[in-house]
Amino acid sequence: MSSPTADVSVRVAWADDAPAIAELQLRTWRTTYAGLVPADALPDDAEAAAAAWRAALDRPGDARNRVLVALERNRVVGFAICSPAADPDCDPIADGELAELTVDPDERGRGHGSRLLQAAAETMAADRFARAVQWVLATDDALRAFLAGAGWAADGAHRELDLDGSGSTLVKQIRMHTSLTEVTP
Repeated sequence: MSSPTADVSVRVAWADDAPAIAELQLRTWRTTYAGLVPADALPDDAEAAAAAWRAALDRPGDARNRVLVALERNRVVGFAICSPAADPDCDPIADGELAELTVDPDERGRGHGSRLLQAAAETMAADRFARAVQWVLATDDALRAFLAGAGWAADGAHRELDLDGSGSTLVKQIRMHTSLTEVTP
């Protein structure tokens, strides 16, 4: 007799997932950017965020723009965004970008992030990208360690984002990358 297993999966997001993705993103940003960005500078309108997500999921700008969701039963517990890399030193044909990898803080350590990361790599490899990049907060040691454990490494690129246009809310990021040529979609 086998023991019961968790009902977990990763799939391409549907437009109906928009409210759950928006709520998760807004809630997670409060934790991710705590101490870096004033709380009142972060968006908090879940309906507006859900509408934006629904529009993006209904009509992606590029066939290679994909959103994946991690599910625990039928509940969205994480999401990943894959697209062609937009950095000037990247090749949008050969380089894919993991624009966001978000897992509910209460669900971390249960394999959702690993499943999402693997599915994102497989999705980008299926789209014929040879390399994947992701911008990571310079202060997010946990995410950098997670990616490094999966074979990603810093590629030397770094940037500082001015989130409010005034120069008072700056966020430093480093870019990590990995080869997708060994990934089997």
